[in-house]
Amino acid sequence: MNFKIDELNWKILEKLQVNSRISFTEIGRKVGLTAPAVAERVKKMEDLEIIEGYTARVSHAKTGHQLKAIITLRAFMGKLRPFLTKVVDFKEVVNCYRITGNENIVMEVILKDQFHLELFIDQLIQYGETRTHIILSNVVTNAPILMPEQ
Repeated sequence: MNFKIDELNWKILEKLQVNSRISFTEIGRKVGLTAPAVAERVKKMEDLEIIEGYTARVSHAKTGHQLKAIITLRAFMGKLRPFLTKVVDFKEVVNCYRITGNENIVMEVILKDQFHLELFIDQLIQYGETRTHIILSNVVTNAPILMPEQ
């Protein structure tokens, strides 16, 4: 199936990224389509996994996690593979990326407090050298992916 993300599809994607609970009727009004036409386009993009899913944003602070941090890990020789297997079990990790450069891993973590951070780092140091950056505030969060310039 040859599917093109045309300008209308990009407009639909932009609306869904801002509010995934927006109705097809409301999207249709904003992009100039009927609700069934929007639904068909969305279904097609879901089937092709252009739209990977829908989520709710949850406040870490209001759920008792007062600390948010970025932790990088430079894995010890032979420890990267074991870490990649283990990291999925750490409930503190909300995002984890394998990267290029001096470090191997970047993790976004949420923690109750600095004592929780200390305990978490104690679990990580068997896999490599860590560097921790406390997040003070969000400057850009989940910015929508927009249509590339032509």
